[in-house]
Formats: sequence, C-alpha cells, structure tokens
Amino acid sequence: MLTPHDIDALSAGAATSPDALFAAIHQVAKRRLDAGLVTAMRHDEAAATVERLYSSDPGAYPVGGRKLKRDSDWSRHVLVEHRVLVSGGDDALRQHYTDQATVCGIGIHSCVNVPLVSGGKCLGTLNVLNARASWSEDEVAAARVLGLAALVAVLM
Repeated sequence: MLTPHDIDALSAGAATSPDALFAAIHQVAKRRLDAGLVTAMRHDEAAATVERLYSSDPGAYPVGGRKLKRDSDWSRHVLVEHRVLVSGGDDALRQHYTDQATVCGIGIHSCVNVPLVSGGKCLGTLNVLNARASWSEDEVAAARVLGLAALVAVLM
C-alpha cells in the first residue's frame, strides 16, 4: 500500500500544479506497482472521446492524443458504469484496446483503468499499465487510491 512518503509526494504535487501531481502519481505507481506506463485522460461525454492529459511515455502516447470511445465494452464499463477495469494479459488487452499492438510493443501486458468520477459524471480515467499480466487486489486498491489523486489533478 501507499506509505507516508508516497502521500507526502502526492500532496507536494497537488500543492504545485496538475502536471506535478500527475508526475507524482507516476512516481508512486512506478515505485509501488512497478508501473511501466501511466496515463491520465479527460473524458468529453458529449463527443464520446478521451484526451490524454498526462503520459509517462510521451513518445508512444503523447499528451493531447484523443481517442473515440463510443459503444464499446470498455467505454460502458469505465466511462458509463464507473467501474474499474482490470485487463490482465495480452488477450484481455486485445479485447479492450484497439492499440494493443503498440501497448505490447513497449512491453506492457496488463492495465488497470480507474474512472475519475465527480458529481455522478466520469471526468476521465487514470490508466496504470504493467509488464506483468496480473494484478493483486492490493495493487488494484492502490491504483484506485492514485485515481483519487488523479481526480484532484483533473479538477485543478
């Protein structure tokens, strides 16, 4: 789980800027969850899109990138029903992501998508990706806590 040092890092980021908070989330996810990629997306419900606000690998996943998220299992699960989605292994990634080849190409084999919800609306997602194909319950719980910090960054 998260340590007082992790919480201090998140607090310091929140006191500075959204970018500093996202960077702190990435560092904590890397340290505690061995994250290979961390991204944060803003959801535009009317346009049915998500736009990347943060990426720990801007070469593969640049900030500002947009994706259409309409009528898919992923969008219903995460954006509409506001449920965390754990995609463990290449088959699960293939089922949920059209860019699965790019994801696997950078050595990623699993993902936890955390919906960032405020006032009953999904404002975005925090996405923590890993080279391992599975996640423990404690790791998913830690990703969810980091999602709360990401929600703060989106609201800033």
